[in-house]
Parts: sequence; C-alpha cells; structure tokens
Amino acid sequence: MKRSLVGVTMLCIGVATIFSACSSNSKPTGVSRVTGWDYNDPRLGGFDVANYHGQQTGPGLTFIEGGRFTMGQTEEDLNIDRNNVPRTVSVSSFYMDETEVANVHYREYIYWLSRTYGADYPLVIAEAMPDTSVWRSALSYNEPYVQYYFRTAAYDMYPVVGVNWHQARAFAKWRSDRVNEFIMIKSGRLKRNPNQVNEDIFDTETYVNGQYEGLPTKGRKRDLDPQGSGSRNMRFSDGALLPNYRLPTEAEWEYAALGNIGNNPEPETKRRRGEEVITDRNVLPWGDAYTTRYGLRNSYQGEFLGNFRRGRGDVMGIAGALNDNADITAPVMSYVANSYGLYNMAGNVSEWVLDTYRPYTRDLNDFRPFRGNVYETYVRLAEDNSLDEKDTLGHLRTRLMDSTEMASYEKFDGLDADLRDYQDGDSASMFAYQYGKNTLISNEAKVYKGGSWNDRAYYMNPGTRRFMQAYQASSTVGFRCVMDRLGSPNGDNGERAGNYFGGKGRAPRR
Repeated sequence: MKRSLVGVTMLCIGVATIFSACSSNSKPTGVSRVTGWDYNDPRLGGFDVANYHGQQTGPGLTFIEGGRFTMGQTEEDLNIDRNNVPRTVSVSSFYMDETEVANVHYREYIYWLSRTYGADYPLVIAEAMPDTSVWRSALSYNEPYVQYYFRTAAYDMYPVVGVNWHQARAFAKWRSDRVNEFIMIKSGRLKRNPNQVNEDIFDTETYVNGQYEGLPTKGRKRDLDPQGSGSRNMRFSDGALLPNYRLPTEAEWEYAALGNIGNNPEPETKRRRGEEVITDRNVLPWGDAYTTRYGLRNSYQGEFLGNFRRGRGDVMGIAGALNDNADITAPVMSYVANSYGLYNMAGNVSEWVLDTYRPYTRDLNDFRPFRGNVYETYVRLAEDNSLDEKDTLGHLRTRLMDSTEMASYEKFDGLDADLRDYQDGDSASMFAYQYGKNTLISNEAKVYKGGSWNDRAYYMNPGTRRFMQAYQASSTVGFRCVMDRLGSPNGDNGERAGNYFGGKGRAPRR
C-alpha cells in the first residue's frame, strides 16, 4: 500500500470519528466536543471541517452493500481441483461498474493518452493498446474481429477484450484521475485544461500533495489557516474527491456476482431490519438454482439469461431461434441484471480481478480476503526532502518499502513489502512452484472470474476461478472497476451505522 493511501485512510477515519462524535447524523455541529473551539474559524486557528453529506456515487457505478457470504464452490467440482474451497467471509460495502468496460470507454482512454503523451511518448499509447490479435485462431477465419472489433462503432458498447491485467489497472488509475479532475472543474476549483501534456497533467495524488496547481481560478478553496496563503487545493478531508477506481478483489467480485441480497424475504426498510438469511445461496447470478433460461410465462420464456457456449459447435443456436442472440460477445447491457443491478456477471466475458493466484485459499483472512498486497511509498526528491519525485508522465514515483519501514508496523516486522507469497505453505514458494517447469503459478499469475461467450455453463458459477499471467490477454477476458465505500456500510448517505434504540430510530447524542 502506498504511503499516501495509508495517510488518506487515516485521515478519513479521523474525520469520520469527528463527525460521529458531533451529532446524531454524523455531521459536524461547528463546535468541537473535545475542546469547545469553533470549527472553520480563522480567529481560533482555522481547523477546517467539511459539512459532509456522504460519498457520492462515481460515474458508471452501482452500490453493493457488503456482508457475509459463503465464498467458493459448493456444488460438484467437475474439474476435481478443489482450488476454491467453501469458507465464510465478509466483504465491506463498495461500488461496482454495472457493466463491463466497453470498447468506446477504452478508446476514450487511448484518445486521452494520444492527445496528452502521443507527441513525446508514443510508447505509452502502444503499451496501452489492447491486443486485437487475441481473436486469431489457426483454423478459424477471425480476421474481421482483429480489424474491426475494437475500432468500429458497431462494437462500441461491446466489452473490450485483449486487455491484460496491468493494462486494466492502468485504465482504472486514469479513470480515477479524470473523474476527480472533473469534480474539481465542476466545483470551480480548477479550470478546464485540454492542453495539458506530459508531466503537466492532473493526477489525484500529485494534486493532493500540492504538486499540481493547474490553471489559476478564483474558486480555489479558502485557506482558513492564519499562517496560510489564503487559498489551497482540495483535500480528501473536504469530502469531494472520490477514492480510486480499481479492479475488484476476488471476494468482492464473487460476492457481487452472486447477488444474494435478492434472497432476503424481508428487505431492510426505514421501519424494519431485514431478515438475516444465512442459508440461501445462489448458484448463478440471476438467483435461480441451476437454470440458464428465463422461466416466467411471457414472451421471453425459455430465452437464455447469459451469453455462453451451449455445447461443442454451438455458440449461438439455430438461425431464427438464436439461443443467446450473440455469436461472440454481446452489448454490455444485454440480458437480465442481477439483484445488485449488475449486468453480465455470468457469460459474455470473464473478468480480471486484483488477486494473485494460488491454488489453495484456506489461509486467507475471513474479512476482505485478498492475496496480492505490495506495500509502496513515494520516492522523495534528493534536493528537497519535503517533496515527492514525479515521473515524466506526471505521476508520483513509488518504490517498495524497505525493511526498516516495514518494521515500523509491528505485525510486519521481518516481512518483505511484497506479500504475495505470505504464508504460502512453504518457506520459499517460488522455488517450490518452479514456474515454467512443472507449474504456471508465479506472482504474475492473476485470477479471472466468471464464464465467457466461449465457455460452457459450468464457468458461469461465480465460485469458479481460473488464472492467466498478468501480461497475457484473451478474446474472452475483459474487466470492470470498483470503488471503496467510505463511512457507513448502508450507503444511504445518512451515515447510519450501528443499532440505535433511541427515539424514532435516531442515534443517541454522544
């Protein structure tokens, strides 16, 4: 984890604590309950506390209320590998793209890179381009897909494929910066600057660290510090900037795909807490036990609920009665959304997740399980130790934390900053796995989830898991992004959390 993210997390926790201590609705009253001093008063030091109204939903996202679920396969394991054994875990609430990232979205990304870096750093664009050759097959004529699938308007809203794990993460980083830049523009904190190039680009971390000013504007945040300059950049504590978009963890993806929230017979309302259903578990995202067809008696009865290969030689059905109405992929909002409002969590394309692959999963934490932590920190400028070093693309440089830095965290003392091998069943896992000799497992092996247009129905179960090397791509693998939910897990922006028994369900004053 980068130092900045740790700092941001602690800052958010601190602000949330202040808010909860001030009033029943988790909003500041304007007066500190620990000192009695007024907030936001330059005559009293100018401690700046935002009137926070809850986290806004970022573009393209839908809210996923977290909770407990049974992760892994509980039905018959046809491959007999048992590499995703069932276990009970919990995930925090988060936001997830309602659809896969589509070709038009990824072309927007490529266009921005070309406009910003193309003149001086053409390699940046080359490294971001999807690999369209993934469509080629020695005994199939797929050249039209190679030439047209990513480039033409006919496939604008089809899921982007040919994107490797590293490229997907870079897209998520770019998306985070563009969303936060637009937030700053809409709030009057920044002026539009379509001419930014190379190092002079808006990067969220660079901006928050005070190393990006942008074009001058009269709408900068007022600096209440009596020793301040009179204006300042936005901070995460102001509550306007959003957390980063990223790839989902395997647990988050599987939890969201299952959509078990739809099984609750008594959903939570303002007057009633929902039932704690712990036995009902979906096998497929649409909530039915095993069927892949629409079952209600209407004009859609019998139609397929996902895009998959029914059998050898059958990826689409018979002319006049196409079973999934798709030969390869389908538009990203096809078929029926699950209980969370997510499309194509089974079929269409498999999706990258954040986790590093290991065949056994019993050793993972039962809260927000994840394998793949690599802790980084910023590189400080040699000539000015108060500033962090920027690269030629406008991003802050990072490095692995050293042993001294890791030792400052008691639980990590004696551990490397790269924890992908942590408690991996042996003392030197990479030697035991012998990548390239008797296994393809390495720290570059990344998990992808869900079935695709070219998979049998078995892989549409969210509990299945497979892996590829992070630098590999496929015509059957795409991705979608998630964003952390900060504050209340309920997502109602009223910051209601905990069990309150005071008048009319309101939290007691503290």
